Formats: sequence, C-alpha cells, structure tokens
Amino acid sequence: MRKEKKIKIGISIGDLNGVGGELIIKTFSDNRLLEFCTPIVFASVKTMSFLKKHFQSSISFQGIFEASKAVEGKLNVVNVWKQDVAIEFGKDTPQAGQYALQALKAAVDSLKHDEIDVLVTAPINKHNIQSEEFKFPGHTDFLNQELNGDSLMFMVSDALRVGLLTDHVPVGDVPHYLNEALISKKINLIHQSLKQDFAIRVPKIAVLGVNPHTGDNGVIGSEDDKVLRPALENIKKTGMLVYGPYAADSFFGSNNYQNFDAIVATYHDQGLIPFKTLTFGNGVNYTAGLDKVRTSPDHGTAYDIAGKGIANTESFKEAIFTGIEIFRNRNMNVELQQNPLRKQAKNRK
Repeated sequence: MRKEKKIKIGISIGDLNGVGGELIIKTFSDNRLLEFCTPIVFASVKTMSFLKKHFQSSISFQGIFEASKAVEGKLNVVNVWKQDVAIEFGKDTPQAGQYALQALKAAVDSLKHDEIDVLVTAPINKHNIQSEEFKFPGHTDFLNQELNGDSLMFMVSDALRVGLLTDHVPVGDVPHYLNEALISKKINLIHQSLKQDFAIRVPKIAVLGVNPHTGDNGVIGSEDDKVLRPALENIKKTGMLVYGPYAADSFFGSNNYQNFDAIVATYHDQGLIPFKTLTFGNGVNYTAGLDKVRTSPDHGTAYDIAGKGIANTESFKEAIFTGIEIFRNRNMNVELQQNPLRKQAKNRK
C-alpha cells in the first residue's frame, strides 16, 4: 500500500517581537505533531536558533533554502534571510514588521506554487508591517490580492463559526458598506465554505441585525428593514437555509447560536466579541473563499507576554489541525464531484 504523503504546513513566523516564534518552538517540541504534517517555517535558522536558546528548548530543525526541499519527519526552516536579526520582545519596531513581511511573502509564494498545502500565519502587528508592499488592515486583504477568489474572514471553532459582512472598517461606516450585492456575496461565500471546507451538506445560517433590536420597525435605524431583510428574502428564494435578522444582544446568551452551522455578523466587534468570549484560546481565524487554505490563531502578537515563555499554544495548534481538516475536506469534495458513484453513496448515508 502506498504511504499517504503528509500535508505540508507552511508557517510564517509573524512579528519577531511577538509570540509567534515561541508558539512554533513550543508546539513542535512535541514530536507527535510530525505524524500529522510536515511543518515548514518561513524565517531563518539563525532566528530559530536564537529562539531555541532563549526558550531553553531541545527542539531540532532542518535548515532549507526552499520549501520544495522539505524533509518529512522534521521541522523545516526556510532561510528567508541570512543575517542576524535583533529580537526585542514586546517592542513595536519597523524592523520586526519588515521581517514579518518577508516571511509572509515567501510563504505565500510557496503556497501559490504548491510547495506547501496550507498556510498558517503567526500574528503580525498591523502597524509596523505597513509599507509600499503592504497597505492592508491585515492578512485577509493581503491574501485577497495575492490569491484567487474573494476572501472572507471566518472565525471557527468546534462549537461556533462566525462570518462577517464587514470586517476592518470603522463602526460609523458600516451602514454605507451594506447593500444587497455585498450581503448576497458574503452569505454565498459562507454557504460554499460550510459545504466544501467543513463537509456540511445542508448548512443553516443565522444573520444578526445591524441595529439594536433589529431596528424596532424603524425606531432605531432603518437598515434592517430597508437593506438586510429584503436581501435575505431574495437569498432564501434560492433554497438556501438563511434565517434572521436576529437581535444580536440576546442571540448568544440564549444559546440560539447552537442551532446553526454559522452566524453572520454585520460588523467586526458584533461577531468577534462573542466569538472570542466563548472560544478564546481555541478559536481559529480562517480565510475562506480563496483557492488556497490559510488559518491563524485567534489572537495577536501579545507583546505584553512575548519572550516570557508563557504563551498558550492551543489556538495555534487548532489553526494547524483546522488547516489540515479543511485541506482534506476540499480534496474529498473534488473527488466526489469527479466520481458520481462516490457522491451517490455519500448522499444515501
């Protein structure tokens, strides 16, 4: 029997002054993870050697100059840069942003060329990474430019999945972004992701209202009645199981979210505050809608604890395993589409 090739997980190291390096060192100190994937870190051997010494780790790694040379059963490190880099834990420095961008660009290039199967991004600092090459509010928009498809920030865990109609935009601007075309596009992306990425045959999706109490019939804003409800009615006509809008203030506290496969929030904090409250430390930021798989832990650079050896690796590990699961589900979905007999067998279950 032919041995199944391990999934290649590319990892961009993120902000060098944050917790990214520590997450990698601590996670792959457990050799059992090498049974599930072939990890490929985009940084440098010198940087990883410094981190190994700083965190007093016995981890070993294989230095390579391109991801295609990765060795199974090893933690591989692509030498994106050769020079020594001063790491100043907890500090927001332009240099840290510069190297984070170098690592990210190299990893994305390898993703495009199928040298890695999945990209897991350690946290960046959205301020110091800004440059002529990176003028984006975060990873999601950068990947939307670099890869095929339409990106969608999708926060996922075992118990909860939250998508956003608008993500990194000021709260005051949210109503100006909302229109039927956007709502339809985002919900369709979530619906497709639930089917191909999470193997949910008939997804049920809930949508949260824009205003308190979904506007109270226009007393507290008109966007729910004039924009959101008509858009959802048209989507329902396609046969999609979409429900709402629901008043956001009671939706999560009442556990109503447990009745759905995904929740669509109209703006960033409306969705991410309850998501992180309910799942923090176990959630994953997944970029849905693209032709490649990218995941990330649900937290930032954590400058306040960087370098102290106390960073929690659970969300980072979840990002790795979620990426593996999605990659496998996508491949299975392709196989089912190409083999109608297997598809019929699955539908009979």
